[in-house]
Amino acid sequence: MGQLQERYKNYRVPQQYMEEGVYPYFREITSKQGPEVTMEGHQVLMFGSNAYTGLTGDDRVIAAAEKALLKYGSGCAGSRFLNGTLDIHVQLEKELAEFEHKDAALCFSTGFSVNAGVIPQLVGRGDYVICDDRDHASIVDGRRLSFATQLHYKHNDMEDLERVLKKLPHEAVKLIVVDGVFSMEGDLAKLPEIVELKHKYNCSIMVDEAHGLGVFGEQGRGVCHHFGLQDEVDVIMGTFSKSLASIGGFVASDWDTINYLRHTSRTYIFSASDTPAATAAAIEALHIIQEEPERIQHLWDVTNYALKRFREEGFEIGETESPIIPLYVRDSYKTFLVTKLAFDRGVFINPVIPPACAPQDTLVRFALMATHSKEQVERGVEILKQIFVEQGIIKD
Repeated sequence: MGQLQERYKNYRVPQQYMEEGVYPYFREITSKQGPEVTMEGHQVLMFGSNAYTGLTGDDRVIAAAEKALLKYGSGCAGSRFLNGTLDIHVQLEKELAEFEHKDAALCFSTGFSVNAGVIPQLVGRGDYVICDDRDHASIVDGRRLSFATQLHYKHNDMEDLERVLKKLPHEAVKLIVVDGVFSMEGDLAKLPEIVELKHKYNCSIMVDEAHGLGVFGEQGRGVCHHFGLQDEVDVIMGTFSKSLASIGGFVASDWDTINYLRHTSRTYIFSASDTPAATAAAIEALHIIQEEPERIQHLWDVTNYALKRFREEGFEIGETESPIIPLYVRDSYKTFLVTKLAFDRGVFINPVIPPACAPQDTLVRFALMATHSKEQVERGVEILKQIFVEQGIIKD
């Protein structure tokens, strides 16, 4: 038996839940992503997707991807640094920079690789990187790859952030990295307060707009624009895998910073460039969300309806202000059980357990898309209420 096999032979957490019939992961979908999908042989309401704009199955996005596939082929067979830059990569970067009101932008193959490749290049030895306790795993890994001193503050606790900042040298480079929308709980970063602390303690700010783009701000530009603080945020990153119906990510900033990252970010230089189809799909989706404000308005209509209904039925939903609605269970096994029972009754939701949350904060994540109807939301709420009451999580 090899060393790795010996080390991991007793890893039985998934096996335990498999044996009990409540293992919720890796279910196979055999249809387009949409408000309803075919999964393991039957139709379910999809409330576990990050496709907030509902464009993953849009015919215009698919047609744009098909056209690029026929023109450029299936891949680029190289990195952007060498033979992998297409004219549509450059077009997308220019449009994203304009969209985010920044000088320039840089596209990566995934959103995760943006944070993993940008943060280590922005701060190094002698610098400081300060993160919210609930920042996304890609931010955590990005800070781990940096040689900067790594600090963190309690989730959305501005007093704790100031406690951290006041101890640091005024002239040192200090980068605060924060999610605009927190992906599990659905609440927003306290960006106005963070900007105040930026000026007080001479810091820079990087905001991850993965769950804000396509949802908040004028034409879906994100949380920075929602607060009118895009000029105060030094670096904005985003992903194509959610509201832009594709795969990939980007970073937008001033020209000098982007030029530096273009020549130093390892996940950019040493990764194959995004596929032609994925790039064209993102471009088309970006056009659609700017041309169809009613799409984002409908997303907010169904979001506000869902928030109202869950509160009326007695669910604990925390401080969410977004289409991400956490339904707290506060027990790991029951979280998996609720997920299974919901699936069996035609509702797909995502379980959230450690390390994605604290042990006492387990939840199921209910997320909305612009293509959901209020009738579908109501069905979801009613089914989940039945299950939560049956399991003693809420009262009837």
